[in-house]
Amino acid sequence: MTPKQIDAFCSKLPAATRTVQWEGVIVFKVGGKMFCLIAPPDHSVGRVCFKCPPEHYEALSRSEGFRPAPYLARAKWVALDDPRILTPAETRAYLKRAHAVIAAALPKKKQAELGL
Repeated sequence: MTPKQIDAFCSKLPAATRTVQWEGVIVFKVGGKMFCLIAPPDHSVGRVCFKCPPEHYEALSRSEGFRPAPYLARAKWVALDDPRILTPAETRAYLKRAHAVIAAALPKKKQAELGL
């Protein structure tokens, strides 16, 4: 998927919000908590960064095309410099999982408010 397609997909996830921060980085949040970043091509953080489940972080961050996300690795985020190395189905699955991990960590009251 291209960054533009990823942007469109993340925008459609339940209760997702989109902002632009940090010199043009597109930030997707659920309940005010980040789950995905799409950076401009020349940005140092990686083209697409997202939260992954703690139990998958080590393996995923060492997989071809992935690396620990700068500034966010301690929170179990990975960076993907070229999202086109994944199939669209794989990309969507990773992004859905990132959204789900963050949504599940929200307080139950907030989840209910957001309809999650």
